[in-house]
Amino acid sequence: MNFGQAISSCLSNYATFSGRASRSEFWWFFLFQVLLSVAASMISDKLNGLASLALLLPALAVGARRLHDIGKSGWWQLLMISGIGFLVLIYWWVQPTADNVGSYGSSPA
Repeated sequence: MNFGQAISSCLSNYATFSGRASRSEFWWFFLFQVLLSVAASMISDKLNGLASLALLLPALAVGARRLHDIGKSGWWQLLMISGIGFLVLIYWWVQPTADNVGSYGSSPA
């Protein structure tokens, strides 16, 4: 999946917390969020806040789908509340797709 496809996929699944997301989909969307945040913050703090708020739900959704892809529940994202928990999430998000996870749907392309 390339950059454009990942953004399109994440925004079309704006609040879809079921299913699975590939590593490339997750990380390309993460890069998009960072780039948009940097660009918006250069223009205005209010615009940065609006952009961050607009991308919050799709970011949580793709994060949950990425965790599903490795066999974890999307509720593990609550670990983001703590600093150590965020490091655990990053470790999980970089893991390869688990082929034996049938309860979350078929493996992403």
